[in-house]
Amino acid sequence: MSPRHRVMTAPPRWDRESLVDSLGLPKLLTPVIDAHAALRGPYTAGGAIIRAVAPTALAIAPDLVERHDLEIRTVAPELRATIPIGRETLFHQIPDAERTRVHSRLRTARIAHGLTDFLHEYLRRLNTGSAALVLENVDQADATDRELIAILLRRFDPSLLSLLLCTRTSTDDWPQAEAIEGNTDAAPTEAEDSADLAARVVAADGTCDDPQALRAYEQLEASERARLHDARADELAVGDWSWRLGALPYHRERGTDPDAAVTALATAQDHCFALAFHEACVDLGRRGRARTEPGSGSRWRFTRQMALSLALLGQGEQSEALYDEARAASADPAVHRVAAYETAMLYTRHHDPKRHDHMRAMASINAAIAVASLLPDPQDRTFYEIFYQNGKALVELRLGNPTEALRLVDAGILRMDRELPPDRHLLDRCTLLSNRARLLAMLGDTEEALRAYDALLAVDPDYAEYHFDRANLLHVTGQDEAALAAYDIAIRLGPPFPEMHFNRAVLRQASDDASGALRDLDRVLELDPGYVDAYVNRAGLRAMIGDDDGAADDVRTGLSADPGNPHLTCVRGQLAAAADDVEQARRDFDTALATDPGLVAALAGRAALAEANGDPIAAVRDLTRALAVGEDAALLYNRAVAHRSAGQLAEARADIAHALTLAPNDPDIVQLRIELESVD
Repeated sequence: MSPRHRVMTAPPRWDRESLVDSLGLPKLLTPVIDAHAALRGPYTAGGAIIRAVAPTALAIAPDLVERHDLEIRTVAPELRATIPIGRETLFHQIPDAERTRVHSRLRTARIAHGLTDFLHEYLRRLNTGSAALVLENVDQADATDRELIAILLRRFDPSLLSLLLCTRTSTDDWPQAEAIEGNTDAAPTEAEDSADLAARVVAADGTCDDPQALRAYEQLEASERARLHDARADELAVGDWSWRLGALPYHRERGTDPDAAVTALATAQDHCFALAFHEACVDLGRRGRARTEPGSGSRWRFTRQMALSLALLGQGEQSEALYDEARAASADPAVHRVAAYETAMLYTRHHDPKRHDHMRAMASINAAIAVASLLPDPQDRTFYEIFYQNGKALVELRLGNPTEALRLVDAGILRMDRELPPDRHLLDRCTLLSNRARLLAMLGDTEEALRAYDALLAVDPDYAEYHFDRANLLHVTGQDEAALAAYDIAIRLGPPFPEMHFNRAVLRQASDDASGALRDLDRVLELDPGYVDAYVNRAGLRAMIGDDDGAADDVRTGLSADPGNPHLTCVRGQLAAAADDVEQARRDFDTALATDPGLVAALAGRAALAEANGDPIAAVRDLTRALAVGEDAALLYNRAVAHRSAGQLAEARADIAHALTLAPNDPDIVQLRIELESVD
């Protein structure tokens, strides 16, 4: 039986376990892994996989471990001291209290792709044939693990690594996996003593699904249950750090010390927010809020991070409701100051665009600045005024005032340098420099913007996104060789994301590196199969190098994701023209131009059809429209040919002379000029 991904559904765990041995799985990559989020919270499964393979990986491929250190440390923080560090951004070098960089919800997908790359290369180097990975309780896994599992299923050929996902309840979350049903007639192990059964529930850290054991647990005296949870929590507190994200707060919540529960939940929430585990941050916030009093500082701590994560998850209305509730429950100036700032960000950034209200955002940000100006500590006052003025700069930008936005950012940088210690608020200094660079680029001062990026990278040299932004700017300024080098650095430093490879593919194609561009576009679609622009570019490249079948596949796939896409429709027309299907080609070019009247490739394609079919005037008309978009030697050459066919020799000579100024060494252009000069 050939290896394949499968998902097995059966309510009791013993039923699922009884079937695993009967499935004829390849050798297991790791022991069976329980993915239940109650164990270690985010990346319970991901961390278990990495902890299991790390010793061998360090022995046979230490360079691979170093190359993926960021992803490994994210999912298994306890390995930080044992793995080589290849990338260390400023975020990881400063005190937790100053980690103000907020990662987007896309970060976990990037981490998951990095882990998938790591495992793929690890298995290749291990070279022991097919392997299997069995994951239990995937229906109870955290969102980070569910995302990771989906990526593993999509990207791994089962002949290299096949996944068996075990669930309690039926799920449609894994379309790449073949569904199989468990045998619900299987029997559990022999009966145990009631006290032993109850203790087994506690030792399972919230994952037990044995009805008999759960009944025994519920029948215990409440004080005895709490004592068992205290004891288990004390054990976990001296174990791996990642227990603090799942089982430790779970047991503290059920123990005898309410303050310890709040502390455990807060520690877990802080970590989850900092690393963009936003769904877990929301869950921990709900649990923490349930244990704290309205208006208290501890309630506000849980509320603030929960509300921020909700905003980043696109749930702005729930976020705003929490800020409103906090303001109604408290007269603490800090609550009103922070809630005003975050509400401004909702109305200028995080809310659905239909709910954006930049004037309301301005009113709210000004309220935050006003409260900050009353802070008694001069350094706190200075910092928060600068921080909120930076937020005001974003509102000004959204209102169409980039010059005023830049003035606010520049003033903040000068004031921070003048009034605050140079070793404090380093990430916030980076944020100001980054915003300054972007605003300068927007205002057309690209040289000063590049200097701002240089200053930024001097402070935080290993942060991939700064290199990415700088590469984009270098490309805009025509420094494509330097831009390629900057993209290379960004790709090396960061967890993978498709935009980096897409932008590098554009540059490689422009420099006639078709094979390099194709590799990058393949990588884009490996990371994001729904990236339509990558299908557009890859289809065009494949058509250019004669891979018409590959181009047609890309057109079909891309159009299934984005029906009517004019660029893909145009490529389909180019393929039809190459196959001498003139009518289909003309229909496709017409359809593309109906959607995008300035699409140069469609205009050029339709012009070529017209010229080939005896209508040079129509060809001239389309090529003139194409040249209105921008000068291009090839288009001028083609229009010169069409003018000649129409008997318009003066116009043809003018076009070819212009084309020569753009491409003086092009042999076709030189030859046509000679031919035109020889005609009376």
